[in-house]
Amino acid sequence: MYEDKTLVCKDCGKEFVFTTGEQEFYASRGFENEPQRCKECRDARKSANRAPREMFTAVCAGCGGEAKVPFQPREDRPVYCSDCFAQRRG
Repeated sequence: MYEDKTLVCKDCGKEFVFTTGEQEFYASRGFENEPQRCKECRDARKSANRAPREMFTAVCAGCGGEAKVPFQPREDRPVYCSDCFAQRRG
């Protein structure tokens, strides 16, 4: 029923393939329009709209080093650097 289609990205002008699997996915979601951008341009557009993540600095409860975390640390909960966190998980 579906065949691969070669489309042209409206942002960069590069040709990209709209595969049969992607077409089936679009149809299953009820999308009627074909994609207008290649994957790279779609990903770049998504990340440009996303606000940068605020990082907070805390003291690691494991090694005492600096830990950068994406949440506001609280006094009643320990915070671990990425190395100590990985050790505790594994």
